[in-house]
Amino acid sequence: MKTDIKLPVVLIVEDDLLIRLDAVDMIKAAGFETIEANGADEAIAILERRRDITVLFTDVQMPGSMDGLRLAAAVRDRWPPIKIIATSGMTKVGPDDLPSGGRFIRKPYSAQGILEVIRDVSAGT
Repeated sequence: MKTDIKLPVVLIVEDDLLIRLDAVDMIKAAGFETIEANGADEAIAILERRRDITVLFTDVQMPGSMDGLRLAAAVRDRWPPIKIIATSGMTKVGPDDLPSGGRFIRKPYSAQGILEVIRDVSAGT
């Protein structure tokens, strides 16, 4: 009997190309599907087109119309089922800075660290 286990689709939002490519490599290597965006505006456009995204993994500090925290709030308002993970190496993010259920992981993160958080937040999806 064949069972189709659908792994989370992770939208990675990071304006630094090298960091984004590294995150994509780590997450793809674990078997997840990844989609890339270089900022919040591109991420919103992707979310409007795709209904299969289950995890948003966003940098906090990004140029453009909104930073990662505002993006997280917008995603929670428009797409409540999407799990949210924020990351930063320079900004301190407290529990009240992210929407309910959102998680924060500090840069630099390891492949094991980010994959554990993705699996943890996705456990209910």
